[in-house]
Amino acid sequence: MKTIYLDNNATTRVAPEVLEAMLPYLQDYYGNPSSMHTFGGQVGRRVRQAREQVAKIIGAQPEEIIFTSCGTESDNTAIRSALATNPGKRHLVTTRVEHPAVHSLAARLAQEGYRLTELPVDSEGRLNLEQYARSLTPDTAIVSMMWANNETGVIFPVEEAATLAHNRGILFHTDAVQAVGKIPIDMRANCIDMLSLSGHKLHAPKGVGALYLRKGTRFSPFLIGGHQEKGRRGGTENVPSIIALGLACDLAAQKLTTENTVVKELRDKLENALLDRVPRCRVNGDRVQRLPNTSNISFEFVEGEAILLRLDEYGICASSGSACTSGSLQPSHVLRAMGVPFTMAHGSIRFSLSIYNTEEEIDFVSDTLPGIIEDLRALSPYWEAGDALCARGEG
Repeated sequence: MKTIYLDNNATTRVAPEVLEAMLPYLQDYYGNPSSMHTFGGQVGRRVRQAREQVAKIIGAQPEEIIFTSCGTESDNTAIRSALATNPGKRHLVTTRVEHPAVHSLAARLAQEGYRLTELPVDSEGRLNLEQYARSLTPDTAIVSMMWANNETGVIFPVEEAATLAHNRGILFHTDAVQAVGKIPIDMRANCIDMLSLSGHKLHAPKGVGALYLRKGTRFSPFLIGGHQEKGRRGGTENVPSIIALGLACDLAAQKLTTENTVVKELRDKLENALLDRVPRCRVNGDRVQRLPNTSNISFEFVEGEAILLRLDEYGICASSGSACTSGSLQPSHVLRAMGVPFTMAHGSIRFSLSIYNTEEEIDFVSDTLPGIIEDLRALSPYWEAGDALCARGEG
């Protein structure tokens, strides 16, 4: 049975070109890039090239890139660095719909005595910039706001938000894990201080990420050790994965137009087909200001886990939200923050496409899912009651 993979916001396949580029550095060129000898030096040069490639996709300078193990490490490093370099400030601002890498850290910091403001979103998952501006105080050390939401794909106005923070002397960090490689980003055109990205979201392997640190920004290392990364992140570099990340960024830059045309058209085709064929379903989030690959759809009176299990029988991979919270039976914190009705939130499915998806795959999912929803609703006592209310104009 063929696998149809529509869970690319959770992780992506490693691009064949990327895997090929990694292999020599797992087998033949295994020297330490920090070594003085020629054997290690040639590896060090390749790491520098990867740094240039990562910098290029976001319009940064190579020296502004710090390699990390993942987006979560990058997020934690950025936020804790801001607090460490501003010890007199005890306030941080974030949103109610952040990825657990930020959301959970913010909750921990609140337990440690920091004052936390989590900004609400409206029913479309959008922020109110005026409300955001009012949340900034002289005591605010950092704002951490995602560039694009991992569950709904909604894009936040982070560049405008960063300007508002800078006008008050406040550091600004963005978790851009879902945005890099899907929408254009140019750090020369904004005043964002720190940006997180992750390799496995753009067809590099798991276990490698990067933190952009704007030149001149005060910084406190998260991992203390050797002199690697100019003393900003201790630990021997994960050379094969860093090389993979560099090439993946190059390939993503080349495919940016494809992401925003072909992938977007496939996403819209799937979404429109399901909205047309399945009653009592809705798209969650702003349908304009969002990533080109992401569609979050709720099917009323059906459990999301049951839908995913039935999809899996057909080889279709999707998600009920963030992969980092997939073990929870509670509705997504993102959908709760948006005020999505309980009967809808429990039946939410996230489809996230990539350049490797085809029209034939989308057609198969569009033909298969309506029958699955119909079968599951036939087993639900809530569906019959809800359908009756709708027929009477009460639902």
